[in-house]
Amino acid sequence: MSGVHRTNTMPIGNQIVWLLILAIPVACVAWTVTHEEVFREPRDYCQRQWKQAKNIPRRKFFYLFTCEYCFSHYVAALFLIITHFKLLYPGWRGYVIALFALVWMANQYMSIYNHLRLDIKHEQVEIREKEEIVQARKAA
Repeated sequence: MSGVHRTNTMPIGNQIVWLLILAIPVACVAWTVTHEEVFREPRDYCQRQWKQAKNIPRRKFFYLFTCEYCFSHYVAALFLIITHFKLLYPGWRGYVIALFALVWMANQYMSIYNHLRLDIKHEQVEIREKEEIVQARKAA
């Protein structure tokens, strides 16, 4: 590509591996905070605030803690601060590209996880229904 001056010292293959691995904890944290039972009370509080707040900044601030996509931006930024990971370019451009790539990859992982959870729940419902049918036949 002419005009592109990539001077990042990490080989592109290593950068991709870093991206794929860093997206896992980003997805984990974002999903846990926005979906799991352990954070239900703070999440319920944030949901009430974004639904009932009178001013827009307050509503938007509290919404960020209820949406895994929105929250993943902040989690990704935190992980970039911790790891100093940059993608394609050194300096601030590498951080910006890494941030959005990390958010995108983390959201792909969360989407896959959500589909797996739905499939598992669907299978569990089917198993329970079959067990109830067997129990009803035994009782009859």
